[in-house]
Amino acid sequence: MKVLLIRPRPHRETIGLQHVMICEPLELEYLSSNVPDEIRNSVDIKIIDLIVEKKKYEDVLRDEQPDFILFTGYITHVGIIRDMCETAKKLIPHVKTGAGGVHAEVVSTDFKSEFIDYVYDRNGIEGFNLTLKMLLGNSSISEIQAALSSAPDKSASFGFRHPDRSAVSKYREKYYYMFHSPCALIKTSLGCPYDCSFCFCREITGGRYFARDMEDVINELKSIPEEEIYIVDDDFLFSRERLKKFIDLISEENIKKKFLVYGRADFIAENADIMAQLKAVGLQAVIVGIESVRASDLKLYNKRTTREINEKCIRILKALDIELYATLIIPLDFTVNDFRELTAWLRNLNVRFVNLQPLTPLPGTDIFDSYASQLLVKREDYEVWDMAHVVLKPKFMSIRRFYRELLRAYYKVIMRPKHIFALIKKYGIGANIKMLAGSSLVSMQYMRKIVRGR
Repeated sequence: MKVLLIRPRPHRETIGLQHVMICEPLELEYLSSNVPDEIRNSVDIKIIDLIVEKKKYEDVLRDEQPDFILFTGYITHVGIIRDMCETAKKLIPHVKTGAGGVHAEVVSTDFKSEFIDYVYDRNGIEGFNLTLKMLLGNSSISEIQAALSSAPDKSASFGFRHPDRSAVSKYREKYYYMFHSPCALIKTSLGCPYDCSFCFCREITGGRYFARDMEDVINELKSIPEEEIYIVDDDFLFSRERLKKFIDLISEENIKKKFLVYGRADFIAENADIMAQLKAVGLQAVIVGIESVRASDLKLYNKRTTREINEKCIRILKALDIELYATLIIPLDFTVNDFRELTAWLRNLNVRFVNLQPLTPLPGTDIFDSYASQLLVKREDYEVWDMAHVVLKPKFMSIRRFYRELLRAYYKVIMRPKHIFALIKKYGIGANIKMLAGSSLVSMQYMRKIVRGR
């Protein structure tokens, strides 16, 4: 049985971070590696990453003639996946189709379509394997759907084999994150121990959190050829005890890697000693949800941090020469003066990288229902739910002006001559040209929003 695991390209309307980062499809690599031994010889599985694949989708279908196709994606891919399933059914009438990924696990009804046979809203790996077994046994679509719907609910276990990175060997040199290139992914935990109101992470695991054994993480690290490692936990900087074990094992095994991680500002502010030790074993950069400098916003987001905590976090990272990728959520009651004050605050703290996201109440999060009546876009306009589009009406300015202020803030923070010279010195001219080209494409997408006013 021929099986394709496909990651689609984003919609042209989606404001694309793929211009500055393309990460490996880790979830598909896990599917590939965890096929049960008893059926492994009966299935031929291939991963097709259409973000970097040179072939057109239709040509892939004609050449491969799959029996089963499983797609992965976010909310922005829902419409695309529906269309791709329809195309597959027309070209290969017997093919079976499925959809999975984080959005399918939380809002599976979005994938309801006559062209999508299976939606994986729980225990994706087990569900995929169950489907394979039943397809090999000639079970009907309805029989497989019934079996999937009666499967156990979401679990926070991690008894899986390491991902099959060889399944994307033809693409690996294309995977990068900003200046980290080539870059591999590793996941050391599931879920998030916090409960920020805007966040999608907790919904994926039903609010539960599970951390892998650190010895197993280290064993996986040793098998990864890339030097640059992006740890894609929703929050890697959580447990001092666990991080100390990570540091000790990295040192004992003499592992030479460079790490990029997610972390909270309050942990960094309270644990400068741990951050210094992590720096010593390879930590290069941290993505931090600063979110806001306004106390009212931080309270609304249930962030449990303060402006002072954020400032302390930034200063600690600066002192340790750990790169900060700061993310902030811009609420729709921002005034022009709020943008100016935020920009001045970021500049005064010498923040070099910032991602400014308009407040986006994603379907499936705690805050969606409270904003549902205020949406500027249709719930079904999936491609614009990218946390970069303005989906709620700004209170004190036009949509066009809001986009303009976002873009202006980006450039005033990021494109400072001293930052550019420092980045060239640190990463080289070639890497900076690549980032400039990518960020220019993102800027052009914003410019089109400004011109169109929507």
